[in-house]
Amino acid sequence: MTGILEGRVAIVTGSGRGIGRGIAVELAREGAKVVVASRSQGSIDDTLSIVAQAGGTAVGQICDVGEHADIVATVERAVSAFGGLDILVNNAQAFGTKDAPDSSPVLTGIEKFRDAEWDLTFQTGPTASYLFMKAAFPHLVASGRGRIINFGSYWGQAGNEGSVAYNAAKEAIRGLSRTAAREWGKHAITCNVINPAIETDALRNHTGGDPAATAAAAAGIPLRRFGDIFADGGRIAVFLASDDAAFLTGMTFQVDGGLFMYP
Repeated sequence: MTGILEGRVAIVTGSGRGIGRGIAVELAREGAKVVVASRSQGSIDDTLSIVAQAGGTAVGQICDVGEHADIVATVERAVSAFGGLDILVNNAQAFGTKDAPDSSPVLTGIEKFRDAEWDLTFQTGPTASYLFMKAAFPHLVASGRGRIINFGSYWGQAGNEGSVAYNAAKEAIRGLSRTAAREWGKHAITCNVINPAIETDALRNHTGGDPAATAAAAAGIPLRRFGDIFADGGRIAVFLASDDAAFLTGMTFQVDGGLFMYP
């Protein structure tokens, strides 16, 4: 590893597992000090263990991104533990409803879609990203090289059937990100979006936990596989957080093996 993020501080939401874990570990490998934010202490501890094995530095923070107080506390944790904040990765996203959470979107037509599911999807998606960005803003300005990485989805771009709340929420995040890129560029803050096709627990749950179904879905990707949370998800985040990406902002990066090749 090159240590290209040495001396920087990052928050990665939803980093107790999946893409968030891959990003937290890879940022730490490159020298960033990372706040591993997740709802579960057990998942936080698992990620912290992997970071430690990789020789990185990280602390854990319980954070439900649907709770404004947790968002503020997570930013304060980064500043108190490491002295500032340079990188914010808004990866977390809840599914289902507050009373009946799901591990991935349950496909339901618009006319039957649950209003409570719409509310939770937006609260933990674009609203959480917006609130985290506001809380992080003064610290990103002070950094002089602030980086925001948000998460969209090709489902939203394509208008995937049955996932109206997720689609709309992810497209809202892209709109939020472009606005931040324009407004905050004068502060040397960049804001970009990753649209991933990465193999995670959520993906496997969506395909029913059936390896054959997951493989069949991967067959539709030109590179014939889903991405890896570390080698693909983590490394693109390292690039976007680095000085090498200092002149890239307001962009959506399709980290999907060629699945979505539309402007």
